[in-house]
Amino acid sequence: MTINSEQIAIEAALALDAKQAKDIRIFDVRGLSSVTEYYVVATGTSAPHLKALITETQHRMKELGISTYRKSGESDSGWVVVDYVYAVVHVFSTEARAYYAIEKLWATAKEVPLPQP
Repeated sequence: MTINSEQIAIEAALALDAKQAKDIRIFDVRGLSSVTEYYVVATGTSAPHLKALITETQHRMKELGISTYRKSGESDSGWVVVDYVYAVVHVFSTEARAYYAIEKLWATAKEVPLPQP
């Protein structure tokens, strides 16, 4: 099964949604970023919730045959990032998301709507 970069981002977002992540946003940054094609940003409510969100995302990606290129951060820090090369997933605590305001970096990016299951 071949999966494209947008599908990787959407599947990651759906995995986050399945574990009740808050304010999930998918940014199409093709042409804006030299690092990746999509950014997925979400908020967790606590350190254990952040851990569950990342675990679920990694599990879903593994099922699809998508390997984690790199993971950085710990749930206790309030920010975990998982790089799938074509899509990068950022999961924040509420406080860290407000502080880093990562969405401002991609204010001109097209936003991909999260499909409703």
